[in-house]
Amino acid sequence: MKGIVFTEFFELVEQKFGLAVVQQIIDECKLESEGIYTSVGTYSHKEMFVMVNKLSQLKRLPVSKLLQVFGEYFFNTLKAKYPAFMDKPNLFSFLYSIDQYIHPQVLKLYPDAELPKFDAKVNSDNEMILNYYSSRKMSDLAIGLINGAAKHFSEDVDVVKVSEEKSGEIVTIKVNKI
Repeated sequence: MKGIVFTEFFELVEQKFGLAVVQQIIDECKLESEGIYTSVGTYSHKEMFVMVNKLSQLKRLPVSKLLQVFGEYFFNTLKAKYPAFMDKPNLFSFLYSIDQYIHPQVLKLYPDAELPKFDAKVNSDNEMILNYYSSRKMSDLAIGLINGAAKHFSEDVDVVKVSEEKSGEIVTIKVNKI
């Protein structure tokens, strides 16, 4: 997983809970990286789960909620860093472009990136189904990113997991415009 995910996670934790909590996470988690990340480095996604689980224990918040909040926060980072990806007219066209355009472009920049796969199907003007595939099992992060994108496009949506297989490696997500 690219280091920018880790550095931005620490930024969010510092903003929401303070620098002392960031330090406590680093001190109490046994991380191969020792909690030292560069935005362009590559690190094990397992470290993210270790840190999110620790934050969940410290703040008594569900891991799924923390990942969704982080995903929404991280969308703004991606939007600022890659504005060309945001040139879509609406949320559904943006979500459809993830596997069609965005991820292939990301792989040109970072050939070693391991990206989730999304199959998108628009059922109507108000409903889209996204099938998420990833061995990392981070669909809650994806849901947060979707919510961040919805805010960017000024669209109110309800995002729900419809089904989950292989312990979260395959997740069907329904996006309904409200």
